[in-house]
Amino acid sequence: MLTLYGISNCDTVRKARKWLEAHQLDYHFHDFRKDGLTTEQISRWTDGVGMEKLLNKRGTTWRSLPEERRDGLDTQGLQSLLLEYPTLIKRPLLEGDTICHVGFKETEYSALINGVSHE
Repeated sequence: MLTLYGISNCDTVRKARKWLEAHQLDYHFHDFRKDGLTTEQISRWTDGVGMEKLLNKRGTTWRSLPEERRDGLDTQGLQSLLLEYPTLIKRPLLEGDTICHVGFKETEYSALINGVSHE
């Protein structure tokens, strides 16, 4: 089963959800804000895509953080920051048995899903 992580009012998350539904793929939607996050989830994602790819430095949440919170982040510091501010995670994040992918582009989703079991 695929899980799509994000926030419900994000336009890119909506596009990803529409794409998954149009391709009749079963998935569960997990809203960062409403459903929360765990250290284990964030660990899987930092292992799967890396810290730099996971962290959204373009958003207002990142820009509003004090410089001392942003500078010199190691993996543990990043995980704590993402638990505290889930909107710092790039969206959407698609996760499955063999998938951990950040962002949405139709061509990338097609390549990811090709050959993956959806049961």
